[in-house]
Amino acid sequence: MQEHNTTLQHAGVSEAEVSKLFRNTYSLLALTLAFSAIVAFVSMSLNLPYPGIIITLVGFYGLLFLTTKLRNSGWGLVSTFAFTGFLGYSLGPILNAYLSLPNGGQLVAMALGMTALVFFGLSAYAILSRKDFSFLSGFIMAGCIVLMCAVVASFFIQMSGLQLAISAGFVLFSSAVILYQTSAIIHGGEDNYIMATITLFVSIYNLFLSLLQLLGIFSDD
Repeated sequence: MQEHNTTLQHAGVSEAEVSKLFRNTYSLLALTLAFSAIVAFVSMSLNLPYPGIIITLVGFYGLLFLTTKLRNSGWGLVSTFAFTGFLGYSLGPILNAYLSLPNGGQLVAMALGMTALVFFGLSAYAILSRKDFSFLSGFIMAGCIVLMCAVVASFFIQMSGLQLAISAGFVLFSSAVILYQTSAIIHGGEDNYIMATITLFVSIYNLFLSLLQLLGIFSDD
């Protein structure tokens, strides 16, 4: 009887920790999405130029590395907002370019709506089904390598078909990461809400940009 009670007690603590991790992750995710949107709006309003591929890569990986190192301290929150704010700034010029198209506003609105639908749909499925999607780790690793090689190749090979394949690949990759990360929170594979937030944020960011590019390609823009 005592062993049974102890097991239930441990299960209760585990469930409480998962609930706390969910609350912290999605609260921070909502705040970072709002902050990034505000920065993107300011970047658009001031018509700031795109930082360029070198600055973008250095800023992205530099701030990502910093956030990873500081994830267990209060400074991790500061670097998280710096990271998501930087991505918001880089998004501004891209949105301005699309909004300058004849049907740009419609494309941006459709991409935003589809991104929200995919994210909430996949998250709800992972949460409600309680399935373990840890088996996607191999696919995610392979997909990351393939997409990185394809992106590098796109710098030297200007083909609309390649851009289409890359965008479609990022949609599948981001969707897999959302399922994997949500499942990891549920099943104890992730115990740090800052890293969970960063992973989901980047997935949403890539998903939105990829859907926007796909819509632009299919609309001949």
